[in-house]
Amino acid sequence: MRIIITDNYQEMSKKAATLVASQVNIKPGSVLGLATGGTPVGMYKELVKMYQDDEVDFSEVTTFNLDEYYPIDQTNDQSYAYYMQEHLFQHINVAKDSMHIPNGKTKDVDQECYGYDQAIYNAGGIDLQVLGIGTNGHIGFNEPDITFESGTHKVTLDQETIEANARFFDRIDDVPKEAISMGMKTIMQSKKILLLANGESKAQIIDKMLFGEISPNVPASILQLHPHVIIVVDKEAAQYIEHKVK
Repeated sequence: MRIIITDNYQEMSKKAATLVASQVNIKPGSVLGLATGGTPVGMYKELVKMYQDDEVDFSEVTTFNLDEYYPIDQTNDQSYAYYMQEHLFQHINVAKDSMHIPNGKTKDVDQECYGYDQAIYNAGGIDLQVLGIGTNGHIGFNEPDITFESGTHKVTLDQETIEANARFFDRIDDVPKEAISMGMKTIMQSKKILLLANGESKAQIIDKMLFGEISPNVPASILQLHPHVIIVVDKEAAQYIEHKVK
């Protein structure tokens, strides 16, 4: 596991974008696993700039997003499908039929989940999976639980997650209570993983993830078992680990 500590959010975003762009430049047909939320916005902004400056070409790339609220329409401005269009897809040259996001309006959740994992398998697996992390240790929407989920599945969101996401909605009651998310097995089968975290609110969970016991109570702790993980955090998020990794 490689841990990179940056001075601030902007530097974290630039470093993450450079790592993603390097993956694409080395393998133009890369399969990228993408994350949403507040943390990767800066990284997407940097990737768009790199594309506009002809430093990276996404024309052969295939993408799979980690998750989507359920139920929600992709035209809803709080859906992750909308988020990805706003922050990345409409600004780069990734092919429309190469973008994959769980269908938040599906009438057959089990089939949607099975089909999503099958599509990842058919694409050759994920070369680089980008992750954020929740203050409760969730990655994707894999909430703390007594067991690790395997494949893509429907989840009930923890109250802590609902409250954290309420800032994106007019009212907390508008936040969906469920989501469709890649499972831990799907994430762990990625060839490489890039996890980003910034801010003081993530400091304790980053410490638990890296140096605590491996437990479903801290879902991200399972990344300790992955052979190729890069963690990029700013100084605020690294305040409890900085002395441990030097």
